[in-house]
Amino acid sequence: MKKDFLTGRELREQDIYHLFDLTKTYKTSRRKKRFTSLLKNHTIGLIFNKPSTRTRVSFQLAVEELGGRALYLSGDTIQTSRGETVKDTASVLSRYLDGLVIRTYKQEEVEEYAQWCLFPVINALTDFLHPCQALADYFTIWELNGTLKDIKLLYIGDSNNVCNSLIIGADILGVKIMVASPENYQPRDEVLSLVKNRDIVVVDTDPLKFVPEADVIYTDTWISMGDEKEVEERKKIFQPYQVNKKLLAEAKKNFIFMHCLPAHRNWEVTDEVIDSKNSVVYQQAENRLHCQKSLLHFLYSG
Repeated sequence: MKKDFLTGRELREQDIYHLFDLTKTYKTSRRKKRFTSLLKNHTIGLIFNKPSTRTRVSFQLAVEELGGRALYLSGDTIQTSRGETVKDTASVLSRYLDGLVIRTYKQEEVEEYAQWCLFPVINALTDFLHPCQALADYFTIWELNGTLKDIKLLYIGDSNNVCNSLIIGADILGVKIMVASPENYQPRDEVLSLVKNRDIVVVDTDPLKFVPEADVIYTDTWISMGDEKEVEERKKIFQPYQVNKKLLAEAKKNFIFMHCLPAHRNWEVTDEVIDSKNSVVYQQAENRLHCQKSLLHFLYSG
């Protein structure tokens, strides 16, 4: 039976730790230029309806370094852009390909592809979720701390797709997640309904309440793809949520700063924070590649 990765909920806690061990191995192997042939004779399609740097490059390399072939399919060049149904597209691609990685707008679209495709489908980002990002983020925290036990993660800013996936991951892994967002930009019932242990999620409008106890402080752009018409309004609303030296005055000395990138520097985070010794943004970006290798391994190894 095929396996998909659509929300992150497909993985149990023990699955994630198994992936972490695999990721560590793949990271070490790549540095030694040792690659595998797990996906030999496999072609994985990459459908991207949104711009991408890290997700596209890391998935393409992950597939190729596992011995497969990655076929990039820009959303505006395939027939779904002209009205072909997902069912027809997926049914035909199932006769050509061995897997599909999709970055698009609606979560329902990814799930519909999974319904009709005969091979694994991976959610590489929707407006609702970004499970591959959260997987790499929690690996990075585990890699740096050696454990996720008693870790407290503070997310500051817009409760977007990244925040949603961090919440789901926290629920699976038992990490306490604190979310500081303006009232109309807090986690929605749609994502909280997926949380089995609500005690792990604490939400407030004031980030200063959480900063002193946070082991990890995470932020993301105030302007997600699709929000471009709201730039000036959002800048005013989120300015008090900028991660800067003043906001971090009471933070732990060894806290970890994370951002999934791309960053609007000196909007949601100042240069002195994102370039500080506490920042691990490039490490977490690198880990996207290694985690996606382990995810592909999980989906294709039986």
